[in-house]
Amino acid sequence: MKQNQKIKGKSLLAAAMAAGLAFACSPEDSGMAYETVAVERGTISNSVMATGTIEPITEVEVGTQVSGKITKLYADYNSTVKAGQLLAELDTVELRATLDARTASLEAARVKYEYQQKNYNRIKGLFEKGMVSATDYEDAEYAYETSKTDYDMALSNLVQAETNLGYARIYSPINGVVISREVEVGQTVASSFETPTLFTLAEDLREMRVIADVDEADIGQVEEGQEVNFTVDAYPDDVFKGTVTQKRLQATEESNVVTYEVVISAANPDIKLIPGLTANVTIFTMQKPDVLIVPAKAFRFSPDMGGKTATSGPKRVYVDHGGKLTETPVKTGVSDGIYTEIVSGLSEGDSVAVGFRMTMPAGIDDEEAGGEQSPFMPTPPGRNKKK
Repeated sequence: MKQNQKIKGKSLLAAAMAAGLAFACSPEDSGMAYETVAVERGTISNSVMATGTIEPITEVEVGTQVSGKITKLYADYNSTVKAGQLLAELDTVELRATLDARTASLEAARVKYEYQQKNYNRIKGLFEKGMVSATDYEDAEYAYETSKTDYDMALSNLVQAETNLGYARIYSPINGVVISREVEVGQTVASSFETPTLFTLAEDLREMRVIADVDEADIGQVEEGQEVNFTVDAYPDDVFKGTVTQKRLQATEESNVVTYEVVISAANPDIKLIPGLTANVTIFTMQKPDVLIVPAKAFRFSPDMGGKTATSGPKRVYVDHGGKLTETPVKTGVSDGIYTEIVSGLSEGDSVAVGFRMTMPAGIDDEEAGGEQSPFMPTPPGRNKKK
């Protein structure tokens, strides 16, 4: 009798599976049951993934506008500096020599200018009385104007020399932290063609930004003000938060991949984020918190065991009322592909069918249904182990 029950159980299961559990037979008749979930409140969000680099919001390169040898350094890596603080000094021997030479040139130009001015005024008076020729008057005027130009140029050269001497002392333009020092004492820097960088300063490391490279396929979803989560390898268990502050329009193409830069601001009160870290970024392009949600698969479910589902028309789900399913039209909102927002038609706590699950007919256990018990699986409660 036991053998017949076992054969009968196998036959029932095989027949049900072979028939595809179709032809609109009820789950109770086929050894199937409805799988349901409760309508609940949650957050629906869509996001864009990207990678980026941590940077200070304000970063200043401090250079020198004159050439010379570095004689003193007053700041190093990680030094905290104030605006106007002395950072370095250059050798001033040549600069002072230049200043002295231009001071002497200015004095010579001044003497000549004052002489030519007096001479011009005298010749002019004589010319007005007809006592000198027009040629003499014009020569005096020309000499006066030339000396005035020479004096002005000498004065300008002196101001330049004084300014260059002042440039030999390098001051911090901002309050911040030294994140890079490019020179050593004794090193000669030349500013003939470009301004050499001595230090790189970050204004405030408590506020940082991420420059993220977003793929062209995703950039259309990104807008200013969107919330961002990101992680860095240095602190894998920490999730940092930020906000999109800028979407830059210039595209970058590398290996036929087009990306756009998105700027994300982030608070950094613990100074965990340091310049240069790589950030793994999630930009939440859509977020709707505290809305009624159901799994998206609920809209693909049909009690028709043949698996036929509605592919057009108004949205509907099947609500379980005491074991009986009722087709219920609903109005939906946004979806993230996994969950869908319910605008109307359902209430929190409603039980919605999302699929089927197999149940065994009464009196037939897993072994009689043809299943093999794995020696590594725990025995369900109440069942005797095989000997």
